[in-house]
Amino acid sequence: MEAPKYRSLKDHVYDYIAQKIQDGTLLPNQKINEAEICKKLDISRTPTREALFQLTSDNLLQYIPRRGFIVAPFDAGKKLEFSQAIGALEALAATLAVDHLKPSEFLEMEALVARMDEDITQLDLAAYSKSQYQFHNLYIQRCGNATVIEMLNTLKNSFIRQSYVSDNKPKLSSVLNEVNEEHRQIVSAFRAKDKSQLEALLKHHWRIIDNDML
Repeated sequence: MEAPKYRSLKDHVYDYIAQKIQDGTLLPNQKINEAEICKKLDISRTPTREALFQLTSDNLLQYIPRRGFIVAPFDAGKKLEFSQAIGALEALAATLAVDHLKPSEFLEMEALVARMDEDITQLDLAAYSKSQYQFHNLYIQRCGNATVIEMLNTLKNSFIRQSYVSDNKPKLSSVLNEVNEEHRQIVSAFRAKDKSQLEALLKHHWRIIDNDML
């Protein structure tokens, strides 16, 4: 069995900031408060700065002289490119995972879909984002291909989603309900071991439904 990878303090800060960006807590062009992060994570300035420069190298942040680090501006064209690549890789991961998933994991995926229903009802978008990540990560981690897993992690951490920021709450709820219905279809395809359906569903799932919201 492969030994778990050691997570440095820099990695911890990196993951913390990346997650805040991806769930919409930190928005494009927002300034990063280094002192607040150090205090929140109880980490010194050196690993925090290392993480910030790594995030800049990975295009999640920008460094502006005399201002500091900001969340990188949203790029709709780049987002579409990343979404297409992620859809193709997740489709591959899903088809590879079909023969490895256990009945208990199907139940876990269904529980996450139910949790996302609640998150949508309450418009708890950070919770929805977390549940959605857990849903997809479950089968990705079971695909048995470390290269695919690494590529997906890199892609997902390297673009600004600008998700769930619309003021049109009824439309936002409608879109998220549509996305979650696709999650149900994905679970059904896993249960049926239908690889061609899974491939089609995952490629479709990562399309840009509404560029103002997703």
